[in-house]
Amino acid sequence: MSKTTPDDIKRTVLASSGTLHPHPERVSDELFAENPFFDPLDGLQVKYEMLRRVRVDGYTVSRAASSFALSRPTYYQARDAFERDGLAGLLPEKKGPKRAHKLTPEVLAFARIEREADPDLKPDELARRIEKRFGIRVHPKSVVRAGGGGGKGHPKQKGS
Repeated sequence: MSKTTPDDIKRTVLASSGTLHPHPERVSDELFAENPFFDPLDGLQVKYEMLRRVRVDGYTVSRAASSFALSRPTYYQARDAFERDGLAGLLPEKKGPKRAHKLTPEVLAFARIEREADPDLKPDELARRIEKRFGIRVHPKSVVRAGGGGGKGHPKQKGS
């Protein structure tokens, strides 16, 4: 039976956060070869150091991208994200829908009209009406969060 090492744990954590460098064995920058502080597995650190090499050390984009086993487009995307959001911009974006994609403006307008017509309408009933009208299934909580639902006694309802 093999023993789990700290490197195995770190690799697992990096992979689960989406920050594991896809090709750590190709990182050739001397900092990563000389100093254990610099970890080629850590994609966030690799991107930051690539940006720093260009900005501070004067590397060309091509040289930096190559040294860090990343592409030139990745450099430019990282640079723009870093300039806009700081280190947080280098974190991978969450996968999946960025918004309630089923709750289109038309569906939300319908939900608001239904709620105005019946202020005591419960979220689960509103979700059933949305399904009947639009043929889509939505969770009652999704309708509430998107601002189209509520219901008597619901904690998100104003004035309760």
